Amino acid sequence: MTPGPRHAVRAIILDEDDRILLCRFVPPHPAVPEQATAVWAAPGGGIEPGEDRLTALRRELHEETGLVITADPPHVWHQHVMAADHPPGVGSIINDYFLIRATHFQPRGELGDDHLATQESLAGFRWWHLAEIADHTGSDLFSPRELTTPLTALITTGAPARPVRLGL
Repeated sequence: MTPGPRHAVRAIILDEDDRILLCRFVPPHPAVPEQATAVWAAPGGGIEPGEDRLTALRRELHEETGLVITADPPHVWHQHVMAADHPPGVGSIINDYFLIRATHFQPRGELGDDHLATQESLAGFRWWHLAEIADHTGSDLFSPRELTTPLTALITTGAPARPVRLGL
């Protein structure tokens, strides 16, 4: 049996100043390409067997950030990332992103920083202004790579009627 794509959920968490909370993942995390030192990505992770997307999102957010959500957030983006050196569907990731508006908080996951660092390759959190992402010149990458374009649309026009398809 050929393994299919890995399904994951991610949260676009925006605070009252339209800052986005991102996680810094370092190797050997699968989201970090060989040439990169790290990737800044929205919190979230894989959907476990028997979970639906929103159950997985709630679990991942609580584990990683300590955030507890009760309402069903809107599904805003859909991304299918295919590994360049694998056949179609094998080694790929499907990310579904949901918009969450929250009051600014210090992320403190239920699993603890040490566990997240060793098991998840999560090296930290940071709240980013859109301009900081656009002006970033460091070696770290963002996921999606062109994060500023869909994030600008999300901040200026709100949640789309249907999820926007994203590239790498």
